[in-house]
Amino acid sequence: MKFRLILFLSILANLSCAQNPSSKAITSVTQNELSEVILLDVRTPEEYSQGHLENALNINWFDADFDKQVEKIDKDETIYVYCKVGGRSAKAQQKLLTLGYKNVVNLDGGYDAWRSKNNK
Repeated sequence: MKFRLILFLSILANLSCAQNPSSKAITSVTQNELSEVILLDVRTPEEYSQGHLENALNINWFDADFDKQVEKIDKDETIYVYCKVGGRSAKAQQKLLTLGYKNVVNLDGGYDAWRSKNNK
């Protein structure tokens, strides 16, 4: 009985690890890598207008119709999502996964980290 419980718990742990969303430090992403994915900026339009990553699509996380707006993105595409520091993008990543998007990567550190690295 004890063996079965340990086996069950180890299988459960492996499954939960496999389902964890992926994330990557925004400072480690290359421009070449960004050109091969859908880049989604979930900040407000005001934040976006003050600076954003090249070719980023802006869909405001706070918009009531966020779900509807992201429908224009193919669910099989790889999506890199970022915000100011990482909180909204993590929530947006979870939402996209629940909507059936298959490969969504949260860019940890957000635009602030990217700007700090690239303004040195």
